[in-house]
Amino acid sequence: MSARGAADAAARRRVIARAVPSGRRSAPGLTLGVLADLCVVGLLGLSLWLIVRAAEQPPILHLTFAIVGVRALAIGRAALRYTERVFSHDAALAQLASLRAQTFDALLPRVPGGIETHRRGEVLAAFVDDVDQLQDEALRVRQPLLVSGLVVALSVLAVALIAPLGAAVLVIALLLGGGLAILLSRRMAADSDRELSEARAALVDALLERFAAAEVLAAFGAQPMQRARIAAAEARLAALQLRRTRSTGLTGALLGLTAGLASLGALLALLPAVGGGALSAPLFAAVVVVPAAIFEVFAQLPAAIAARRAVEASADRVTALTEAPLPPEIVAEGGEPEGPRHGGDAGGTPSPASALDPTAPLIELSGLAVRHPGGERPAVSGVRATLRAGETLVVTGPSGAGKSTLALALVRFLDYSGSYRLRGVEARELPVGLVRAVVGLCEQTPHLFDADLRQNLRFARDTASDEELLAVLGRVGLAEWARERGGLDAPVGERGALVSGGQAQRIALARAILADFPVVILDEPTAGVDRELADRLMRDLLGAVPPDRAVILIPHPELPAGIEADRLDLPLRPSPPA
Repeated sequence: MSARGAADAAARRRVIARAVPSGRRSAPGLTLGVLADLCVVGLLGLSLWLIVRAAEQPPILHLTFAIVGVRALAIGRAALRYTERVFSHDAALAQLASLRAQTFDALLPRVPGGIETHRRGEVLAAFVDDVDQLQDEALRVRQPLLVSGLVVALSVLAVALIAPLGAAVLVIALLLGGGLAILLSRRMAADSDRELSEARAALVDALLERFAAAEVLAAFGAQPMQRARIAAAEARLAALQLRRTRSTGLTGALLGLTAGLASLGALLALLPAVGGGALSAPLFAAVVVVPAAIFEVFAQLPAAIAARRAVEASADRVTALTEAPLPPEIVAEGGEPEGPRHGGDAGGTPSPASALDPTAPLIELSGLAVRHPGGERPAVSGVRATLRAGETLVVTGPSGAGKSTLALALVRFLDYSGSYRLRGVEARELPVGLVRAVVGLCEQTPHLFDADLRQNLRFARDTASDEELLAVLGRVGLAEWARERGGLDAPVGERGALVSGGQAQRIALARAILADFPVVILDEPTAGVDRELADRLMRDLLGAVPPDRAVILIPHPELPAGIEADRLDLPLRPSPPA
């Protein structure tokens, strides 16, 4: 295996390992699973022994133990199976919650430039479907392999103690039938297992485009084309799922046939021993019928191997999103937000915030340069500026000059070269969480969650009271609008569908004020707003910012007259030659 292949395999194992519960949480489910499957084998063997022994009409007391045993095994099989499902699924679902959180944390630093090569549907399918698929590693791969392997081994050993020849026939049948079933499953479903994830992603991508661009598709009469694309993606996914279903059915049929042949082989091999008195008729009957139960348990092995392929395919897709090396331009360091309003810890150890000089300018830029992820040359360079509390810095320049790129660097989504000092300290020497607690970004298109107005504001400060929320809404000019909509319980719709672009910007600014950012970046807040309303919105937004804060404004298309501010003009940098 090449070094790249070994690295990919190691990354995939790390992803899969995150989906497996700890040994302490897995142990109850594994133990109960072994006991439940032992009940399956014991019930069938003991039942037939009891039937044949009862036909010999012995004293009833000779059958009492077997009668009670059959009842106990029948009750135990159902009770233990139910309890095993409860414990194993509880452990897997608890681990799934942790896995989702870890996957989300791994995706976060990749958002500004690290996953642009992946379609939205591909990312969504990986985060939802493929992450969910990973829980099968514990439920449908490791536990069945361990439980089935142990129970089959114990059952074969028990048969060997009764009739060694019958055990030999059983082992041969398991090796031949099991190997053939696994080979058949591999040949029929190996390709479809890896194609399933791609097919799910293609269907999700087509559906997302249909919903997100419904108006555009209707305007250009492209709805039939999009419906055909969705139907084709759905048909491909259904065909792949049907191929897997056929593989599962044929594998089950093959194992059932092999179980029957194993019973027939044991019957023919042991019949002389019964006639010669070396083996009693009840034990003979039990040995002949037990292969059916053993193969029922053994059937979990090919299913687990098939599930393993599906898990690996999903793990590969999750690995491609979360384990691939980040472009050097993306800041990967995490950190809890801890702004200047946080002091040292309870033990007196100074926090990183204590290194900030409250008398120094909030932001000092000197020779700052920023590149897009994977870019060969800086998108913006040579930036020099100073910003203090209460000041406004207007960043201007033609489209493509790097204004939004500069904003991403100031909140440390993108790395930089040159100097960027925050309260006198170089930003790269500070935890990312601290930088983002000082500098807040209101994007051109703020994201609003499909919840009420109260919840959308409390994402900035979850301890804010309703009075504080209403006060900040009044500051950004939304108090009357909120009252007309029903107050803080007013819904904003999915992605802010029930509010206008200007109202979304005001809500975003309200969140920035609640979060208490000393520096607020407004990135083209009037984009998509009618020109006659844009000037008024711009003035309202700037007027809503508390006077002790600093503002970095990226206007669109230009700053209204009468607003005093320092200007930073970014020239358009020529593209590199083709």
